[in-house]
Amino acid sequence: MSRTLALIAFVGATAVAGCTQGINPTDMDRAIIGAGVGATAAHVGGKNVVKGAAIGGAAGALCDDVRLCE
Repeated sequence: MSRTLALIAFVGATAVAGCTQGINPTDMDRAIIGAGVGATAAHVGGKNVVKGAAIGGAAGALCDDVRLCE
């Protein structure tokens, strides 16, 4: 996966995971949303979908830890 696509997946996962603030999401909720965004970004970019989902899932789960989606 290229760095550009990884960055897009990370930003997308963080942005979408941050939209769940009204429901008090858990790390699992954000990880699932992030994995979906990452897989979609990888598929659109013609890259490995599993790697995209892994990167997006990690970004979604960790976005609150680095205070990006509080």
